[in-house]
Formats: sequence, structure tokens, C-alpha cells
Amino acid sequence: MKRRMVRLLTDALTLALGFVVVFPILYGLMGAFKSPAEFAAQPPTVLPRSFSYTDNFAFVLRTVPLLRYFFNSLTVAVLISTVRLLAALLAAYAFVYFEFPGRGLLFMLVLATMMLPGDTMTVTNYQTVSRLGLLNTYLGMSITSFVGASQMFMLRQNFKTMPTAIREAAILDGCGDLRYLFFILTPLSRPVLVTLFVQSFIGAWNTYLWPLMVTSHDEMRTVQVGITMLTSVEGTNYETVLAGVMLSLIPALFVFLFLRRGISKAMTAGSLVG
Repeated sequence: MKRRMVRLLTDALTLALGFVVVFPILYGLMGAFKSPAEFAAQPPTVLPRSFSYTDNFAFVLRTVPLLRYFFNSLTVAVLISTVRLLAALLAAYAFVYFEFPGRGLLFMLVLATMMLPGDTMTVTNYQTVSRLGLLNTYLGMSITSFVGASQMFMLRQNFKTMPTAIREAAILDGCGDLRYLFFILTPLSRPVLVTLFVQSFIGAWNTYLWPLMVTSHDEMRTVQVGITMLTSVEGTNYETVLAGVMLSLIPALFVFLFLRRGISKAMTAGSLVG
């Protein structure tokens, strides 16, 4: 009986915490379908009168070139996620399988960068990107995020769990380091790689401050910066801003759901191999 009560309390607490996390998204979705009068009504309501009111979405698409902003954000997010994952793969492999002086110290320095707030490097990064002539370019918006210490750490820990017999057998068969990394180690690490890609993609998609700083041309704005253009000096139309936010969530949500299925398949396939 006591165990059952503990389980019920745990489930109730989990549901409550899940509701707290999901409620802002649900409230934003409800607010996107409200008219200005409904949004200003007192007392405020959660549900709109009708989900057929789509003027807010139409206003967003008319006011800002949202499809262009989507393309910019998608380009930057894919570029950052791909290069960051490739750099983490190579670095993690070197830290695990190569012997060189100062390896442990160098890895500790890499981990130490995780304790530095990203904002502390903003001014220096901007000066560097400006001197390189990379303002208003996709490379300028991406280059400061090409290396991630957390991805290196996760892949290093994953590589250390791989049986050494696999690498020894591959070396005996004449397999080089790059071939072993990309054709043997990478498929075995697919769940971790997919998870890190999704994490990097969503983080890059939601970035606001850096793209705002390094872009001044309207056609190079990302979707997060573009949403702020829905406000005016007279005031903020929260219902239209929420509509823009809901539209901006669609690509990131699609990538997450699509690759989440890939994680499940990879984990299932890995369990069947043994």
C-alpha cells in the first residue's frame, strides 16, 4: 500500500511538472487564435472563442518576409549543427584513442570553457567577425558556434564505452583511424549523435542576440529576430507576436519529432545486435 501511494504521488508530481513546462506553449497557441478584443478582455481567458480566427497568422505573413527568415534560420542551424558535430567527433576520437603529452590538461581546459558565459565573448567575437568581413553572412552568424565543449564531452564518454576489441580487430583488418571513426564508430554512436544534433539545431534555431548583432540587412535576419519586427512604437500586439512564435516553432518541432523516431530505431537496433 505504501509503495502504491509513493507511486501515485510520483506520477502526480510528474504530471504537474509536465503541465508547468507545456502550459506556456499551450497558452501561446491559444493566444495566437484570439482577436485583439479577446486578448484585452478582463478577466483574461485561456481558450479563444473560435480556432477559425486566423487573421493573426495572415498579418504575420503580410508584415514580415517570414519564409525568407525561415530559410536563414534553417541554413544557420544546419550549418552550426553539422560543423559542431563533425568537430566534436574528431576531437573526441583524438582524446580517447591518441596518446600525446598534455592530453588530460587539454581536455580539462576544454571543459573549463563550459563555465564561461557566452555573453562574455560577445564583444570580442563581434570584433573578429567584423574584421574578417563576415557581417551579414551565414558564416558570420555561425562561425562562433562551430565548436561545443559539451558535444566533445558527451562523445568522448560514449567512445570510452566502446569495447577495445572492436578497434583492435579493425586495425588488424587494415582499417585506418578515419575509416574506423566514420564507418564503425559513428554508426555505433548514432543515438548520441542524433541527440546532440537535435540539441544543437534547436539551440541554434532559437538564438537571438548574435544574429541580431551581426546582421543589418533585412534579408539576412533570422526568424527569431524577425518576430521582434511585429512590434511597433505604439505598442505590442501580443496576439500577432504569439502567432509568429507559433509559426517559428514548427520547423524545430518537426526536426525534433523526426529525429526522435530515429533515436528510438537506433537504440532498438543496437539492443538487437547483442
